[in-house]
Amino acid sequence: MTPVLSSGVILRRTILAAFATLPLPVSAMSYADLVYEKGTLSWPGGSARAACGKAGVRADKREGDHASPAGTFPLMCAFYRPDRLAASSTRLPLAAMKPSDGWVDDPGDPRYNTLVTLPYSASHEELWRADGLYDLLVVIGYNTAPVAPGKGSAIFLHVAAADFSGTEGCIAVAREVLVSLMGLLGPGSTITIKT
Repeated sequence: MTPVLSSGVILRRTILAAFATLPLPVSAMSYADLVYEKGTLSWPGGSARAACGKAGVRADKREGDHASPAGTFPLMCAFYRPDRLAASSTRLPLAAMKPSDGWVDDPGDPRYNTLVTLPYSASHEELWRADGLYDLLVVIGYNTAPVAPGKGSAIFLHVAAADFSGTEGCIAVAREVLVSLMGLLGPGSTITIKT
C-alpha cells in the first residue's frame, strides 16, 4: 500500500521545487577569491598593487623567515580598529580589535598561531599597532588546522606600508583597497599566494 502524503507535505514540496528553479539572490552566491602574484592582488573584476613577505613567497614557509606561504588558503575572519575605522560591510566574521589582542608566534607555546589576550608570557605579536598596518586585517587560514609548530604564524591580509615595503610574511594592500574588498568576501573566500 502506498502511503498518502498530507496536502501540507505536498504543498511544501511544490514550493521548494519552485524555489529550486529561481536564480539565487546575491547574498546566496559565492564570494570573491583573491590571488596574489608578483606584486599584484587580483579578484574578479579588479586588481591592485600589493606587498608580500620581504623574502618573497615560499612553499616551505618557516617561522621568522620573512616569506609569505605559497598555496591556497581560506580567509577566516577579520578584525578592525574601532577607534580608526567603522565596521566594514562583509560576510566574513568581523570583530572589533582590542588593545589586549595578541597573536602567539612562539613555536614552543601551546597557543602558537592563535589569538590571545595580553599580557601573555610567550612571544607574541601585538595587533593594536601605532603604525596603522593592522587597522583592518583579515586572518589567512595558513597553518591553522592543525597548527604545526615552526611552520609560520600570524599570516594576514592587512594594510600596506606607504612604500609597499615587504612584510614579515603577510600580504598587504592600500587601506582603501582593503576596505573596499571586504564587501566581496564571505564564507568560502580564499586567497591563492603564488611564487
